[in-house]
Amino acid sequence: MASDGRFLRLVDKLARVQLLVLDDWGTHGLIDQQRLDLLELFEERYQRRSTIITAQLPISGWHDMIGDPTIADAILDRIVHNAHRIELKGYSTRRKDRDANLTFAENTETIRTET
Repeated sequence: MASDGRFLRLVDKLARVQLLVLDDWGTHGLIDQQRLDLLELFEERYQRRSTIITAQLPISGWHDMIGDPTIADAILDRIVHNAHRIELKGYSTRRKDRDANLTFAENTETIRTET
């Protein structure tokens, strides 16, 4: 981690953004410093700014993903308090349209070369 203050300036910028979007939350566990950084970020944003979190991981698994129980409690308390939760059900639209996104010889945008 840089000791020249760049990281602290980044956290300060993220704390002041009107809407912070964390996409694919929980795709991997966190190390100690990441937990502390997230706690600081959520503490700075708490009841001041909006945050959207998208996740494939169910909320019931967030505590384990964060790791340290005490820090996980603190982070989740700040996330869950005053939260609006939207749970989507069903299959991914990516799965439904997967064949439409494949490139076939009939696709006129495909360049075909003869050998």
